[in-house]
Amino acid sequence: MTEKELIGIFDSGVGGLSILKKLLPSGGHYLYFGDTKNVPYGNKTKEEIINFTRNIIEFFISKGAKRVVMACNTSSALAYDTLEKEFGTIIKIHPLIQTVAPYIAREGNIIGIMSTCATAQSKTYTKEILKANDKAVVYELGCPDFVKIVEERLYDKKESVEYVKKYLNILLDKGCEKIVLGCTHYPYLTDILTRFAPKDIF
Repeated sequence: MTEKELIGIFDSGVGGLSILKKLLPSGGHYLYFGDTKNVPYGNKTKEEIINFTRNIIEFFISKGAKRVVMACNTSSALAYDTLEKEFGTIIKIHPLIQTVAPYIAREGNIIGIMSTCATAQSKTYTKEILKANDKAVVYELGCPDFVKIVEERLYDKKESVEYVKKYLNILLDKGCEKIVLGCTHYPYLTDILTRFAPKDIF
């Protein structure tokens, strides 16, 4: 990868900006696409998500991008395999889940995943983590309204805090040693989550 390469980054909304923020210090040339028209992806069908992401990748190709970061767990879970077959010879695709799972697998043997319902139902995190740690027990939990809380900035609402706490407690009750925020929107909920669990568990 050279500094002059255009790298596309996309997500279903603002969540992927957390990934872009991490990448900016590298000095690369980035183009971000937040698909706010179709947010959230978590309640869409696999076919819909493939179509959304196909259109985004075609947009990046039209802009001359050589690489694209799927800064969206749901599209990584449901669309990556299809899009890699379609575009892999044209543009390098970096899927989020498949990239980070080997590192997560080192964090413990009981791992919780908070994600969109579509990501949880796909069991992609489980499959990828077990490739690296076959002793791991993985609990994937769909959290339906987390994206809404972030996109609509409802952090300070009592109902939002109680809602987040309820889903967190499900994984804490499983004895999870590590809890992965498996959607790029979810780090924006860290202030709420760390009221009820140690920061280093996330």
